[in-house]
Amino acid sequence: MVSEIKTLVTFFGATGDLAKRMLYPSVFNLYKKGYLQNNFAIVGTSRQELSTEEYQEMVRQSIQAGITDQDQAEAFIEHFSYNASDVTEAAGYAGLRETIEAAAKKFGVEGNRIFYMSVAPRFFGTIAQYLKSEGLLADKGFNRLMIEKPFGSSYATAEKLQNELENAFEDDQLYRIDHFLGKEMVLNIAPLRFGNPLIANAWNKDYIKNIQVTLAETLGVEERAGYYDTAGALLDMIQNHAMQIVGWLAMEEPASFSDKDIRAAKNAAFSALKIYDEAEVNRYFVRGQYGANGEYAAYNKEPDVPADSKNNTYIAGELQFDMPRWQGVPFYVRSGKRMTTKTTRIDVVFKAGTFAMGAQQEPQETVLSIIVSPEAGIQMSLNAKDVTDTFSTHLINLDWKPTAQEAAETPAPYERMIHDAMDGDGSNFADWHGVATAWKFTDAISDVYAADKAPLEIYPAGSMGPEAADELLAKNGDNWILK
Repeated sequence: MVSEIKTLVTFFGATGDLAKRMLYPSVFNLYKKGYLQNNFAIVGTSRQELSTEEYQEMVRQSIQAGITDQDQAEAFIEHFSYNASDVTEAAGYAGLRETIEAAAKKFGVEGNRIFYMSVAPRFFGTIAQYLKSEGLLADKGFNRLMIEKPFGSSYATAEKLQNELENAFEDDQLYRIDHFLGKEMVLNIAPLRFGNPLIANAWNKDYIKNIQVTLAETLGVEERAGYYDTAGALLDMIQNHAMQIVGWLAMEEPASFSDKDIRAAKNAAFSALKIYDEAEVNRYFVRGQYGANGEYAAYNKEPDVPADSKNNTYIAGELQFDMPRWQGVPFYVRSGKRMTTKTTRIDVVFKAGTFAMGAQQEPQETVLSIIVSPEAGIQMSLNAKDVTDTFSTHLINLDWKPTAQEAAETPAPYERMIHDAMDGDGSNFADWHGVATAWKFTDAISDVYAADKAPLEIYPAGSMGPEAADELLAKNGDNWILK
């Protein structure tokens, strides 16, 4: 039996695309499951002038696909209020405070306030400080701030933002969203690692040859050239999503499964991550850019992309952790646009056994694959005897996928993350130490690329990236599991 979470959530950017596509349906799912019942309120705010009734109609349209009981939906929508505000001016917060206090009184929510910032990053620090100075924080219960990425555009800008936020909130009140951490199969890393002695005891340099994280996209830059040409795959995907996944893979077993101990274990691993100099960036990282291929235009021919752009639409690299568990084990990451397939996956490559099967071949390397998206699943290969009359071995595959019912019941990432923030569980959010380390690591690479001191490999659109990325692994006797 679920218990009700008494919370008042204020959505900044309440009329935006993310709110309509993801946030309101996620909150509605929490309501249908009983986590929200009577004592909750949702307040929306943005620059757009709307009445509460018009806002409620927008929410009604947003959740339409999830409605199975119209009366239930209407009861849910009644908990929504709206106030238009200019978040850059102190005066804009007076009306918002009144709307929040009226909603809290109407629905019996004493304290327990979450402020969700689905706005441009340049407003994060401003809003946080005005929330405090203009009296919007609750005196009772908790105050929590949920922040969309990107958290800065470099270590220096991230540190500046962190300092601004800490003028109004403690760090444990900050919930930095990386929706990849809310994906079901990313959450499966921990139980697979720590819940199976067979795997737990082999999760180290003695048995693992390398670990690979792939985040591949088939789409090109689309209409995001203004942002993407300043970020590229390195900052858009590696600095946040890939690094946070790697944190789960590299960390030691936490003292407990509390968010505090999980973060401590991740932070210990991040502290052991080697940060590269210029020569090492060129040795351990490959930057690429997609070129033309039949129906697809080259990146530098896309609308609004400068013709002389050397932006990376593809990144592949090797991470190294200076810790006893991982000495000599490369962690490979790659991400790119216009690739052969759309997928996010983790491939853990185990060393081949040394036992010779008579006069026949020795066992091969085996792989544990965690398929995160678009379809979830877990695969593992094992050495077994083939069916011939000789004692030869071959690889067999174990394959699991969630049933249709399990897939339907799986919480969407935003639903899970809003629920976790209501519960005060920070396990699946990025903390400052991890964010700072990721920025220091990627800044060292960005500096080399900004100075154009690394090759830019052109790969055909629709491929799995440049040949240099294959050569990167081949130097260690490795190869990408997903070809």
